[in-house]
Amino acid sequence: MKVIKTYQILRYLTIILALELVAISINYFYAPAKVAAGGATGLAILLNELVGVDRAVTVLVVNLLMIILAAIFLDRGTTMRITFGSLLLPVLLKITPSEQILTDRPFAVLVGGAIFAVGVAMLYRVEASSGGTAVPPMILKKYFRITPAISLLVIDTVVSLGNLLTDGVAAFILAMFSLIITAVVMNYIETGLDRRKMVYITSNERIEAIKQYLTKHDTSYTLMAVRGGYTGGDRDMLMVILDNQDYNHLVRGIHQIDPAVFMVAYDISEAHGGTFI
Repeated sequence: MKVIKTYQILRYLTIILALELVAISINYFYAPAKVAAGGATGLAILLNELVGVDRAVTVLVVNLLMIILAAIFLDRGTTMRITFGSLLLPVLLKITPSEQILTDRPFAVLVGGAIFAVGVAMLYRVEASSGGTAVPPMILKKYFRITPAISLLVIDTVVSLGNLLTDGVAAFILAMFSLIITAVVMNYIETGLDRRKMVYITSNERIEAIKQYLTKHDTSYTLMAVRGGYTGGDRDMLMVILDNQDYNHLVRGIHQIDPAVFMVAYDISEAHGGTFI
């Protein structure tokens, strides 16, 4: 019970930190640059520029509507997960100061997009959400099998088009650029920061020497029995997972043992455990 309680406290602290990062990206970068890059916060920037509505108020109204939609069309668990973030984000937007710290608009959008992406990725990591326009894609996926990434991109693009009304084509281009930056950073974070190389190795004549080399350098490997498709002969294949900085050293060392060795390398996003003695 104590472990569960500790986990829940850490989870909520993570949600608060992530939402504050979102608020910082809006109040210090997007809003001062007058760029609305999709979502409820983008809509809030647009309405603030057009008619002077407080950004926090707009986000609160949109999020309340999304909570209602989630309660009607989605399950209770999903509704509960988005409610906390949906209600807290407007508060953080209100209490977080708003000022321009970067005068270069493209650089401000770049930094803001990266910070925004980190915040949203952190929310995804703990299965939380800031609500807003993330809810309609969930509904469309449930009832119409539409991929959330596509529907969210359409929604964000429509919101971004509003930049044409507030600050012209330049703001619209910056908004679309920001969506790309955010997507790239989020993808990198969501698929893991512990990126490594997975290497498959096989050799016609020197596989035993390669095994000895790996063992000598404390490099763990998995041994698999494979059969050649052309020759039909049985042979061993080794699978090695190692840090990126060790990859070139491994390749050079094995090529010294067998210049004709066959190796295939893959980038992997995460590796958990796997040390065997």
